[in-house]
Amino acid sequence: MAKRLQVIVQDPEYRDIQRAARLRRMSIAEWVRQALVQARRSEPSREVASKLEVIRGAARMDFPTADIDRMLEEIERGYGSGMQP
Repeated sequence: MAKRLQVIVQDPEYRDIQRAARLRRMSIAEWVRQALVQARRSEPSREVASKLEVIRGAARMDFPTADIDRMLEEIERGYGSGMQP
């Protein structure tokens, strides 16, 4: 369901918005909708604390690792062995 949103702006700001919409050959309403979509996309989707907790959790993991050159060599050796995964 669509909702109506009323926003009060000062005359100079309204003229700026009107000019920007006109340059893009769109209505002020469409320009505002697109600006709101863009603003929403630039906002973080989760709280910073939540993101940090995920990163800290991943950092606590103890996965096997090796030198990158050695890992690539082992991968290439595996390709040449003819073994199927």
